Formats: sequence, C-alpha cells, structure tokens
Amino acid sequence: MTVHTQTRGGVLVVTIDRPEVRNAIDTATAQAIADAMDLLDRTPDLTAGVLTGAGGTFCTGMDLKAFLAGERPSIEGRGFAGIAETPPAKPVIAAVEGHAIAGGFEIVLACDLVVASQTAVFGLPEVKRGLLAGGGGLLRLPERVPYAVGLEWALTGDFVSAEQARDAGLISRLTEPGEALDGAIALAERIARNGPLGVRGTKEIMTNARDWSNDERFARMWEIYEPIRSSEDAREGASAFREKRDPVWKGR
Repeated sequence: MTVHTQTRGGVLVVTIDRPEVRNAIDTATAQAIADAMDLLDRTPDLTAGVLTGAGGTFCTGMDLKAFLAGERPSIEGRGFAGIAETPPAKPVIAAVEGHAIAGGFEIVLACDLVVASQTAVFGLPEVKRGLLAGGGGLLRLPERVPYAVGLEWALTGDFVSAEQARDAGLISRLTEPGEALDGAIALAERIARNGPLGVRGTKEIMTNARDWSNDERFARMWEIYEPIRSSEDAREGASAFREKRDPVWKGR
C-alpha cells in the first residue's frame, strides 16, 4: 500500500508512504488519496483530516518514472494526487517535513491549513524545466500569500524555506524538526472537538466567499447558515453550554 490511513477520534490521518521515491505520486497513490478524501467526507464521525508523508519528506510531486510509462496521476473529480482540483468538504491540514515541491507543494496548497517543520522546504520549480505548475498551484498560491510574493516564487522556481512561508502567511504553525505531524494532529483534534456541521459550513463559506459578489454574499452565507442553526447539534451546543458540560455531537 502506498497510502495509509488511521483515525484519531474525529481526525483521519492520511500518510503517503513511498519514501523510496520521496513520496512522489503515481496513479495508484493518487487513487488512494482520493479514496481517503472520500472516506473523510462520507464518515459522520470524522470532522477533520491530516495529510502527511512518510520518511521525512512530504511529497516531491509527480512520479516521473510513472509519467514516462504513460501514467497520469490525476483522478476524475479530484484532480492531481486525488485532491488538488477538488479538496474534501471537511478541513484538511498538511503536516510537512522535508520537501513539498512541485506537485507536492500543490497538494499542500489544496489543504486548508499547514503545519510545518522548521526544516521544511516548498517550491514550484517547474519553470526551471521549461514547464509550469499544472496541478492548481498557480491558481491557489495568490490566494494564500501576497500576490507579488507568490508571483516571485512561481516565476523564479526557487525553493522557499519554512520561515519564508510562515512570514508570507502560508504556515499556520511552525514546529521543531520531526514534530510537524504531532502538531497537525493536535490542531486537527482541536477542530474536531467542535460541531461537525459548523466546522464544515465554516470551511464552505470561507472557501467560496471570494467568488461571491457583494450583492449576493450575505444571501449565500445564510443559505449555509440556516440549516445548521436549525440542527440538532446547534441545540445540543446551546444546551451543553447552559448545563456546563461537553457537547455530544450527532452531525445532524
């Protein structure tokens, strides 16, 4: 198996496990990641996900040997690596050790939050090979960091240190080397303690609001808000607060 999953409470931890090729993505791995994202979305008991790589590297992008053999590691409906085009509806945190470059960086950008080791390295070096990043990185990068910063990264193809990425606002939390996964799981567990409908709705609004016009944005927000406000979980949250106890979420 090239991808392993495990659950920790309401968190699904997904590990790309191809350290012999620095976790490069072939078609089988892309399908396995897509399957894991589908599992996250359809499982009521799961509220958030963590995506990481084994062996001290996050991911170095497309498996070039597989590419030369005619493979295309893109899954219909999900895109490159089973996540880059259509991430899951629930929040996913990238836990980054080592290199997250080329398609690996595009996977990071498809995640909602980033927890990275101080020694992590990011980059879109495709222009150095006469190519361009085609897995969504050029679309998402200017949404995640200031435009001029992202444009410089993309046009030069230079590698970006974890400190530079943090200063640009890409990284939520910076950890000691070897502690990115633990840091990401701890953050995901904090998210998973909250109401699952509220978490999913919050991501939906904040992800899509940039595409809403000023005239429609409140109406679109209320479309998402009202069913959650009327849910059993909303009543449970209010009752638990009043009764000074932990809520028991049902996801409905």
